Amino acid sequence: MGEAEFLFLLTGLKWTVLLSLVGFVGGGFFGLAVALMRTSGIKPLERGTSAYIALFQGTPLLMQLFVVYYGLALIGLRLDAWIAVAIGFTLHASAYLGEIWRGSIEAVPKGQTEAAKALSLHYASRMKDVVLPQAIRISLPATIGFLVQLIKGTSLAAIVGFTELTRAGNIVSNQIFKPLLVFGIVGILYFLICWPLSLYGSHLERRMAIASR
Repeated sequence: MGEAEFLFLLTGLKWTVLLSLVGFVGGGFFGLAVALMRTSGIKPLERGTSAYIALFQGTPLLMQLFVVYYGLALIGLRLDAWIAVAIGFTLHASAYLGEIWRGSIEAVPKGQTEAAKALSLHYASRMKDVVLPQAIRISLPATIGFLVQLIKGTSLAAIVGFTELTRAGNIVSNQIFKPLLVFGIVGILYFLICWPLSLYGSHLERRMAIASR
């Protein structure tokens, strides 16, 4: 494999990283809203967000990307492949992060919330100053674990013709007819991104386990 082919793989890696960041940041923004609605105590909001989470956790990511790109085109809304996969991954991530963070919010000791209420803090202040800082710390290992899964899941974006790392590897493999070499390099590139994140997530989990003893 020559320099040109390797640079093409690195271009695919760039788009993999960008898509992961867009999905994670966008999903984090909407996921926080989902988590807050799930713990709001308002039944219609809780039921609506519960159904939203169930929909995205109960269907394959591949199908979700397929629906966003091809399904919207059927009703006349044609999206660029980049925009379609960004929307698909944002929606997917928002459901999973929303559920992770919902569990973390509920894991904060009830006494913290009761003390904040006793101090006459309104809902926004209770969440911003008391609950969320603790919930974020609790959720970090699971959040990082989901980020690793999201990075690997970007390989499914090829279904709509988006050229990320896996699709770039497939294109190079078809050109030079050395699939073992090409996908070996692709696997190494994924490993170099995901392994440090996995180690960090495990480190945080051990620290939290020690702190809770």
